[in-house]
Amino acid sequence: MREIVRMSYRPSEPHRHRLRPRWWTELLLIAVVYAAYSAGRLLARGDVPGAVGHGLSILRIEQILHINVEHPLNKVFSDVPALGIPADFAYASLHYLVTPAVLIWIFRRHPAFYRAARTWLLTSTLVGLIGFTLLPTSPPRLLAAGQGFIDTMARYSSYGWWGAQASAPRGLGGMTNQYAAMPSLHVGWALWCGMLLWRHARTPVVRWLGAAYPVVITLVVMGTANHYLLDAVAGVTVMTVAALLTGPVLNVADRAMTSLARRFPWAAGGPSRGDPPARPSTVVSGGCETSAGERFPGQRTPTRTSSADDTPAPAR
Repeated sequence: MREIVRMSYRPSEPHRHRLRPRWWTELLLIAVVYAAYSAGRLLARGDVPGAVGHGLSILRIEQILHINVEHPLNKVFSDVPALGIPADFAYASLHYLVTPAVLIWIFRRHPAFYRAARTWLLTSTLVGLIGFTLLPTSPPRLLAAGQGFIDTMARYSSYGWWGAQASAPRGLGGMTNQYAAMPSLHVGWALWCGMLLWRHARTPVVRWLGAAYPVVITLVVMGTANHYLLDAVAGVTVMTVAALLTGPVLNVADRAMTSLARRFPWAAGGPSRGDPPARPSTVVSGGCETSAGERFPGQRTPTRTSSADDTPAPAR
């Protein structure tokens, strides 16, 4: 997917040298997209019977394909507190801690790749929101007890800040959409983090931790009965689609910014504070060139009649 992003985006010349956008504009952009994402999730939470039906349909498909690994994982995580409690903490926190940390790290340490990484992440968020809206899905933990799933978040809620309503803090469960299981952006964002760490980290330990991170999160979301295996597959699909869209989105944004700068030069601004100052030109001619066969006034045209002409004249 990294190669897809790299090959689909060719920055135009005015944008090629601006490696690090201003932090406050980035913060504002991310806040706006996340607010739209949260509002969209809340608006799409009304169809509870439909969400339960979709969850049961996904479970039946997995049973037909013999890939319903959620049941054994959930049984292990619910029976062994040494696994279930850390998994609950991981589900309730890492999604909101590791993702922004990796984004800030890319912004500060690898600014040349930041715009593509940020656009990839935000595009995947919006694509995932389309999935939540069109296909509201009940997670396994909210299905009827006869389906055999145990809500580990509820079982071990006394150990954490969350209550019986997923990873929301106690008393704030009504502000979340618990029927947004398909696709799993926990898995999708973990894959984004893992790929960036594998690509840009300098130490082998950090790279391998990045490679293991999406695998661990996939096990966590299924073991805690928050997602199906097909939710995780859909999360990977969302990241792939977002990677394909990243290049076109950046190209459209570059053209829009170029058009805005032409219409409103004052809005384009000068170089950012971190940009090095422009160096004065050392070309004496100021960039002037002559056509073929022309000479500047007083310029001597060398003649080459024989090899003897190359020998300097003796001093007198």
